[in-house]
Amino acid sequence: MFARLEAEMTGRPAPDPLPDPIDLDKARSARADRPIGSADPGTAGSGDGSPDRSGDGAADGSADPGAVRLVDVPGGDRVRYWDGARRAKRRAILPGWVRSGSELKAAAGWAAGYAGHIAAFHAVRSPLYAAKLAARSPQGAAKAIGATGRWLSDAESRPLRRWAVSEAHTVEYLRLSTQRNNRVRLRALLFVLASVVGIGAAIALYVLAPTWVSVAAGASVVFALGWVGAPADAPVIHRAVQRPKADKLTSDMVLRALGSLGITAINQAQAKGRDGIAFTAPITRDGPGWRAEGDLPFGVTVTDVIDRRERLASGLRRPLGCVWPEAVPDEHTGRLVLWVGDQDMSKAKQPSWPLAKTGAVNLFRPVAWGTDQRGRWVDLTLMYIAGIIGAIPRMGKTFLLRLLMLIAALDPRAELHTYDLKGTGDLDPVGDRVSHRHRAGDEEEDIEYILADLRAVRTEMRRRTKVIRSLPRDLCPESKVTSELADKKELGLHPIVIGADECQVLFEHPKHGAEFEDICTDLVKRGPATGIVLLLATQRPDAKSLPTGISANAGARWSLKVMSQVENDMVLGTSAYKRGVRATMFAWADKGICYFVGEGSDARIVRATFADAVMADTIAMRARAARLLAGNLTGHAAGQQADDTEQGPGYDLLADILTIVPDTEERVWNERVAARLAGLRPEVYTGWRAENITAALKPFGVKATDVAGTTDDGRRTTRRGIVRAHILTAMTERDGNRGAA
Repeated sequence: MFARLEAEMTGRPAPDPLPDPIDLDKARSARADRPIGSADPGTAGSGDGSPDRSGDGAADGSADPGAVRLVDVPGGDRVRYWDGARRAKRRAILPGWVRSGSELKAAAGWAAGYAGHIAAFHAVRSPLYAAKLAARSPQGAAKAIGATGRWLSDAESRPLRRWAVSEAHTVEYLRLSTQRNNRVRLRALLFVLASVVGIGAAIALYVLAPTWVSVAAGASVVFALGWVGAPADAPVIHRAVQRPKADKLTSDMVLRALGSLGITAINQAQAKGRDGIAFTAPITRDGPGWRAEGDLPFGVTVTDVIDRRERLASGLRRPLGCVWPEAVPDEHTGRLVLWVGDQDMSKAKQPSWPLAKTGAVNLFRPVAWGTDQRGRWVDLTLMYIAGIIGAIPRMGKTFLLRLLMLIAALDPRAELHTYDLKGTGDLDPVGDRVSHRHRAGDEEEDIEYILADLRAVRTEMRRRTKVIRSLPRDLCPESKVTSELADKKELGLHPIVIGADECQVLFEHPKHGAEFEDICTDLVKRGPATGIVLLLATQRPDAKSLPTGISANAGARWSLKVMSQVENDMVLGTSAYKRGVRATMFAWADKGICYFVGEGSDARIVRATFADAVMADTIAMRARAARLLAGNLTGHAAGQQADDTEQGPGYDLLADILTIVPDTEERVWNERVAARLAGLRPEVYTGWRAENITAALKPFGVKATDVAGTTDDGRRTTRRGIVRAHILTAMTERDGNRGAA
């Protein structure tokens, strides 16, 4: 109003009226609701609400390529609290070892053992401690008398009185002398009273107390004087446990180590005063080591750090086997987890394997086979997989395969086929004790034996597919073998586990290599669903040693140390090297340590349980005893060769009869036995009749007998048959005689 009045009085044009106040919150909300780059409905200019910058004043501003466009939504850099809280990762209330029964039990056992060791250590040396204390008690008495005399004479204030005399401070000297006299009189009085009471108590103790009390009191005084008289550099008691010198991991140590890697982005960040890593969690104790987690600078990946693991260990001043950088699978490639152990992983004491002395296995359930860097057990389910083990020589590849076959042997239902193509007998503890088929060597007859067995296994796989297809959906809802189906002997769907060491010998064979590749590829692809597991180990993991059809379909991978990216990706899968899963980083001393891919998780570093030949033989004998008890010892382990009977390779008449005749059926007609055998192995028993059963069982000492039963039309009658207990007895006697031989 005043501006208009002034303009009318001076004759100048009135200025434009002031615009209405702008509600900024409403304007921001309107912009946030519009698509990026769209025009503001309240303006005729560019899309950001500024005056039109286009040449023709078009509302969309499309005529001006330099028109301003909104890209960052106002407030977009701020995340609402509840949105962030929903995506936040909740840290465990209790540590993992507390929530795990096995780890808690192991921790409690370790604590009890630790305390027991310390107690036993000092108990054994207690006479020596007593002798030392007694020998040093005179020196301790002298020290005690001297200290008492200095206390009575107020020796601590003597330097002050000397200073007052030397400086001629009369008043100060008189004050100090008076204070000293008062102290001496009070302390002398206390000393006299304590002496009277102490001597009286000693006399009373000597006269009235039992002898053992007097001796204990005297010994206590002597030991106390000996403790006082001990020199500072010669303690009486020594440490019962020598702790390793492993410093606590700190952020400064991590930053120093990352700065020594020679990674440009990290060095540039540190040169500008920033850290080389943004820690996302506190550095915490994790098992027998320390765990640090953080985000590397932009453009730096975890694989860059893994490639420089040796430099990282040098920067941390730790042995190489203690430093394990890892990626976080569900985070970006710059999220680093650094675990630094107290001891080298290859030298640290591994917990006792739960199956070393007792226990059985269900192959359809997870079972422990190794430990990770933190000493935690890693589980494996052998069913529904095909596996590949790769490594350079002398890194533990064969021992790992033998360990897996021992695990399979501890399931009495499993039928094992072991092929030791190296020929050194490493698989003999399993093969001779348990395996249905076993061969060691790479001679031509060995190759023919293995080929015949693999042909029979593929035939068995085809039979199993028909059995699975014929089962009701309620019994086999997923069209694959289950633990319940494997328990039904009449179906013949027990697990079959095949282990081949140095499998490249098979695939590189000049005559049968193509057939071996064809059979094994078929078993890898279709075998797991039918209960057939194929485990292949090779020290030459290349395209020729591991055909593509096999390496591309094997679900479980174990890679010990390999030499290059090609072998690494052949075993662990394509692009594993680029993802930071690199078995090339293992040192020569890391025997038995591997990258494991399987069990529904990403690659993990695992140290396999070490089972030497003696331990393997002990476990195999336990597995053999369980098979004898279940009536499942067949083939090579039972002394039967592939051509011992007319049935063909891999079949045992007694074992097959026990398979199709359940425990609940004590007697059965021979004609029904023949029909069931034909359903179990049609390629062997088709055409057999009751008289064939009688003739085939005669060499084993089993005679046909009259068995009462009911026909299909409900009539009761008696026909020639067998007694299941007689079959079991004949099989036990046969196996015992062969074992004695």
